[in-house]
Amino acid sequence: MKIDIHTHILPKSWPDLKKKYGYGGWIHLDHFNAGCARMMKDDEFFREVESNLWDPEKRLNDCQYHNVDIQVLSTVPVMFSYWAKPRDALDLSKLLNDHIASIVAKYPMHFLGLGTIPLQDADLAIKELERCIKDIGLIGVQLGSNVNGKNLDDDILFPIFEAASDLNACIFIHPWDVMGKEDLKKYWLPWLVGMPAETSRAICSMIFGGIFERLPKLRVAFAHGGGSFPSTIGRIQHGFNARPDLCAIDNNIDPISYLGKFWVDALVHDSIALDLLINKLGESKIAMGTDYPFPLGEKEPGKLIEVSDYNNNLKEKLLYNNALDWLGIDKTYFSK
Repeated sequence: MKIDIHTHILPKSWPDLKKKYGYGGWIHLDHFNAGCARMMKDDEFFREVESNLWDPEKRLNDCQYHNVDIQVLSTVPVMFSYWAKPRDALDLSKLLNDHIASIVAKYPMHFLGLGTIPLQDADLAIKELERCIKDIGLIGVQLGSNVNGKNLDDDILFPIFEAASDLNACIFIHPWDVMGKEDLKKYWLPWLVGMPAETSRAICSMIFGGIFERLPKLRVAFAHGGGSFPSTIGRIQHGFNARPDLCAIDNNIDPISYLGKFWVDALVHDSIALDLLINKLGESKIAMGTDYPFPLGEKEPGKLIEVSDYNNNLKEKLLYNNALDWLGIDKTYFSK
């Protein structure tokens, strides 16, 4: 069995959001050719995509070809829209969440869904989180790594994490709006350098801010193998020891003690890096994730795991068992 916890999806079309909300900054799809579209931010080109981003049948064919049993669907992070007016972001979140829920309902044996919520307004975010879990059949939410420059330890966000814990919802944290992006415009550096650092920013913020300490049942997974965090935890712990006056102001528990208390995907593109993840986070906290269908994703889902010399028990953990634990379900979920 293979479960891919990191995949992205969009509807094929949606209303003209600039016209609907009365201001710009929104994404739309320009279907310039059959099976292809340009993601546009107003008139600015963002990314070219193919039909596997919106066509579930194409997606299912790809899954069958690569022997992927389940994809966990989430929106493309640029759609978070934390910058927008809160009620407009809520409206868009509902559109995206209803679309994912419809795909899950149509293909319940092949897809699970994560919602998106307007983190710029905690009350609205919690209401949409509750709707996702209680009403439309999603299993958790995808969150960005910061909210308009506010780190994930910000007091305004804690009630959202608390609600997710109470609802038994899993959380997938994806880097976006990376720090220093204005200095990283060349060479695709926001994706190559910014995102790994951004993911470490999110993990450190949740550790130092005491989120895991206060909510021990919260199930959180981080994208891209935890970014730069696993390879720099020694430096982080040393800094915590050397300057507790700066690092331990909200939580005096060693950062290293949180290894094994959150999940990461296995999207590291390197066998030695995957060994490091297992060594640092443990065999039970790494789950297959591909970033399907984007260029930085793993083109052959699970191949890095399958070609390794890990024993079968470990391979099964990485390919699906750890994902089930993070999702909070077991195999019988798919035989309902």
